[in-house]
Amino acid sequence: MEKRDYDLMGESGRRAVETGLAAAEWYHTDIPRKQMKELMRRSDGPAIRDTLIWIGLLAVSAAGGIWFWGTWWCVPFFFVYGTLYGSSGDSRWHEAGHGTAFKTRWMNDVVYQIGSFMIMRNPVTWRWSHARHHTDTIIVGRDPEIAVMRPPDLLRVVLNFVGIVDVWYSMGDLLRNAAGNLSEAEKSFIPEQERYKVVRAARVHVAIYLATVVAAVAMRTWLPLMLVGLPRMYGAWHGILTGLLQHGGLADNVTDHRLNSRTVLMNPVSRFIYWNMNYHVEHHMFPMVPYHALPKLHELIKHDLPAPNPSMLDGYREMVPAFLRQLRYEDYFLKRELPATAKPYRDEFHDLTVQAAE
Repeated sequence: MEKRDYDLMGESGRRAVETGLAAAEWYHTDIPRKQMKELMRRSDGPAIRDTLIWIGLLAVSAAGGIWFWGTWWCVPFFFVYGTLYGSSGDSRWHEAGHGTAFKTRWMNDVVYQIGSFMIMRNPVTWRWSHARHHTDTIIVGRDPEIAVMRPPDLLRVVLNFVGIVDVWYSMGDLLRNAAGNLSEAEKSFIPEQERYKVVRAARVHVAIYLATVVAAVAMRTWLPLMLVGLPRMYGAWHGILTGLLQHGGLADNVTDHRLNSRTVLMNPVSRFIYWNMNYHVEHHMFPMVPYHALPKLHELIKHDLPAPNPSMLDGYREMVPAFLRQLRYEDYFLKRELPATAKPYRDEFHDLTVQAAE
């Protein structure tokens, strides 16, 4: 197989367009129209409840961290605060960005803006980036959100559990955008009429970070940065822990989400932090189904999907060895076994999966 070129302006991307792999038709499990309409029904209730709990926990943990600042007692409070900021912020950004978390549009927009700021993502850039991710999921040279490329950079993966690499690049992008510059890759998926918004949003984010730094210097304490900015690093661990499982070690360049996405059963706490994105095959097949309806969707279509991993530990037990093998064999990936009740799709993709797994 040809060398993978992950540059959005590179050869793999051009080849994906030429062969029709880009913006291709994806497989979807058949669901009766009435049931699909019910699953897609939006409601403010579940997201308002979960958002109030999230904000309440953020406030209580922040207050505890401030109260006990300077003692070891602040550590558990900042651990909770950081996780809710640096990991829950990611899932809130994601769901609100789809416009499905709430029925009311402005509520989605507010949570999306807050979540984007928390995880240092330009809200305009990433709205269009994520749209491309869903159009060309794990298509090499097209998908700008491939977390682990082949061969995998395992050092970067480990460092991102404390956000080091992602924060470095995110801040670089924010500063570059704030200066009025967009990369050629960004221009490839952001419409021209939206680009001024990228610059405006970056300047707002940079101004807030600068004000936080000034406050820390003036007060001669790290406390302001512990509340704004640094949680993106010390609280990133859960977002990375769950995010790697989404597509890690699975097939690329296929148009069947059953082959390139992973559903993992998780505990209630992780599901709250992650907002049910552990049902990831289901989410990619039907991205307009709200997060609170994903468990119901899973039950409805599980006959057509690979068996979910029963736990995060089980997911890592299959994913980590795949990463290690990809260090030597770039083309290796994990085969997703479809149940006998599943509907076949694109034989060439499934045959390729068997060959690669062997």
